[in-house]
Amino acid sequence: MTRGTQSTNYARVTEPAFVPDTQNRSLVSMLPPSLRDYAMLARFDRPIGWWLLFWPCAWGVMLAGGEARWDLVLWMLVGSIAMRGAGCVWNDIVDADLDRKVARTASRPVASGRVSRQAATIWLFTLCAVGLVVLFQLRWQAQVMALSSLALVAAYPFMKRITWWPQVWLGLVFTWGALVGWVEIRSDHIDVLVALYGGCIFWCIGYDTIYALQDREDDALVGIRSAALRLGSHVRAGVAGFYALAIAFWALAFWTLRGDWVALVALVPVAAHLGFQVVTLDTDDGDNALARFRSNRDAGIVMALACWVVGNAGVI
Repeated sequence: MTRGTQSTNYARVTEPAFVPDTQNRSLVSMLPPSLRDYAMLARFDRPIGWWLLFWPCAWGVMLAGGEARWDLVLWMLVGSIAMRGAGCVWNDIVDADLDRKVARTASRPVASGRVSRQAATIWLFTLCAVGLVVLFQLRWQAQVMALSSLALVAAYPFMKRITWWPQVWLGLVFTWGALVGWVEIRSDHIDVLVALYGGCIFWCIGYDTIYALQDREDDALVGIRSAALRLGSHVRAGVAGFYALAIAFWALAFWTLRGDWVALVALVPVAAHLGFQVVTLDTDDGDNALARFRSNRDAGIVMALACWVVGNAGVI
C-alpha cells in the first residue's frame, strides 16, 4: 500500500510518531520507545493489513471444504500477522530514502534513523522465523505454494517506481493465501481455485486504489505511481469495475464448484457491501477513503461466510 502526505526535506526524527491511520495507538504507546519502533516497523499499530492478508487464506480453506480445520485457520492468522509485518519491514528497508522525502513516512523508524537497516534486517528475519513455524504446520504441497510467492513479495516495493499499476502486483502478492489455503485442504478443482484467486486479485486492486486516494498529490510530487493517479477523475468507475470483476470471478468459482444458482445467492451480501463502498466513496476526502478501505475487513468476514456455506454444503 502506498504512502502520503506532503513532500519535504525532512529532518531526522528522534521520537516514535504515530501516523493518521494508526488504530492500536493506545496499545502500542504502552511499549517502551525502543520496542515501539519495532512494533510500528511491522505495522502492529495498523491491523487492517493483516486482516486483508488473512481473509483470502480463510476463503481458500472454507471454499475447499475445510470446515473442521479451525486450527489451520488460526495458524494462518498468526502467519498473516507475521508475514505482513515482514513485508512492511522489507518495504521500509527498500524505501527508506524515498520515505524521508514525505512528511508522514519520514517518521518511520528506518527512514528517520531510529532503527538501523541492520537492526531492521534482524527484525525481518525474526518475523520470517515465525512464518516458518506456520509453514511447518502445512502439508508439503501447500508449503511449496507458499514459498513460490517469495519472489513476488520481494519485488513488490519496486513496482511503484516502474508501473502505474502497483496495485495489480499487490493483488497477486496479498491474496496468495487463497492458493495456500485451498491446496492445504485439497488438490483438485484447480479451475475453482483459479477463479477464486482471480476475484481476490481484483478485490485487492479495488481496495488499494481506494487507499491510494489519500496520497495522490504527494505521490505525484515524489514520483510514486498508483492506480489512483492513473485513473484520474475516473477512480470511482475504476473501483466499481474492479469490484464487479471480483464478484464475477467469485461467482464463477461458486458456480464451477456447485453448478447451482442458489450458491450464487451467498455472494449477494458481499456484492452489496462492495457496492456500498463505491456509492459512498468521496474521492476527494482522505478520511472517507480510509474508512472505505478499512471496511474491507468486514467484507472479508462476509465473504468468508459465503465460502463456508458454499464449500461445506453437503459432500463435494
